[in-house]
Amino acid sequence: MGLFSIFKKSETLPPLTDDEAARLAANSEAERQSQQARQREIARATAMKIDAIESAMAADIFNLPEPAWGSQRPVRPPRAAGNDAFDAIATTLLLGDDALPLAVADAATPVVEEIAILYANGQRAVAEQMLSDAVAATAGLNSDRTPWWMLFDLYQVSGQQDAFDSLSIDYASTFETSPPPWNAPAALATASPGWAGLTPTAALSGVLDQHIAPQLERLRQQAASSPVLRLEFSRVSAVDAEGCALLLDTLRQLQASQRELILVGAPALATLLRDGIATGRREGGEAPWLLLLELLQLQQREKEFEHTAMDYCVTFEVSPPSFTPPQQVAMAPVQNIAASSDRFMLPPVIEHQLGPLLPAIQQYAEQYPALVFDCSRLTRIDYASALQLHSVLQALAAQGEGRKIALRDVNHLVTALLRLLGYASLARIYPHKY
Repeated sequence: MGLFSIFKKSETLPPLTDDEAARLAANSEAERQSQQARQREIARATAMKIDAIESAMAADIFNLPEPAWGSQRPVRPPRAAGNDAFDAIATTLLLGDDALPLAVADAATPVVEEIAILYANGQRAVAEQMLSDAVAATAGLNSDRTPWWMLFDLYQVSGQQDAFDSLSIDYASTFETSPPPWNAPAALATASPGWAGLTPTAALSGVLDQHIAPQLERLRQQAASSPVLRLEFSRVSAVDAEGCALLLDTLRQLQASQRELILVGAPALATLLRDGIATGRREGGEAPWLLLLELLQLQQREKEFEHTAMDYCVTFEVSPPSFTPPQQVAMAPVQNIAASSDRFMLPPVIEHQLGPLLPAIQQYAEQYPALVFDCSRLTRIDYASALQLHSVLQALAAQGEGRKIALRDVNHLVTALLRLLGYASLARIYPHKY
């Protein structure tokens, strides 16, 4: 026997047979499913405990000697066939066909309601896994899209663009329609994360000329006390050079003072401006060109900005301006309602009761007969806070002949929770459209 034969390597194990490999894979899959089931049971048990604790907390809070806030945990009302009393109100501020109010929507499934509670109580990972499972279980054009929309929203608020893009491919193939666009986390939510309150609005309409000066001046004055401002352009029908110069100057001033801007109808105004200019034609001056370039920059449409900048350069024989991405600007969808009054913007996260948000809502309610809550930045509201807000809105809706209330641009995760708690009987809920 040679010396090295004493230390020779052990012989290689024989390869697994097909049956052995199949059994091993089945055991691994069964173990994975069992682990997921245990995680879900733990999550459900945790949610039930949180529900019980928060119900007791809510009862203590609402039983304080403040009759304006109610005294009971809101009970989910039975779904009514319609809301004739609300529909009969001729209030253009609230009524519109831009979204389907949840008061007349189909009932949510128990899985959707369970996910909504888990997400509201901060269990995002479990909610994400359950939504992924719910999406995987759907197939065909007639499938319920609610879990898809909720998962899209979860990916957006958590910044998971790769997962969002992957889901978009599956969504397009399943429903044979375009998937929703990815919207990067808004600069507004990161610039002043704890801010909430009245959002001054300048709703421009008709001809954009020298007559817009008082509106813009009022908005600049309001900027001194409000970090967020809203400008609506969707009802502008024509422009002239003086109006363009006034609006351009206002936009630049507000950005220089680090005000956060929400723009409604910016693409339509950009199209209107583009239709009124032509390369080589100097009639009308530079203001319409510069306002168009400003709007393209605010919308982060860099390629269109560069093409328009070159045309501007050729027309006026100047150096082309450079593209600078905006830092504190968000776009909002056009809605089929009359020019909006000032809205109350809710903060990105509401938890551990309403706190200072409560007196701010009370002050807003004292100033406006119809209440519009802007939920475009609201990513999550916890269960206890949602209960308290329900009680507050219930008291406001009962004032006089009934206060008209709307919650607009709500993400689908929050929508499911509000719907579960019976908000649709108090207010019109408009989830953002996908």
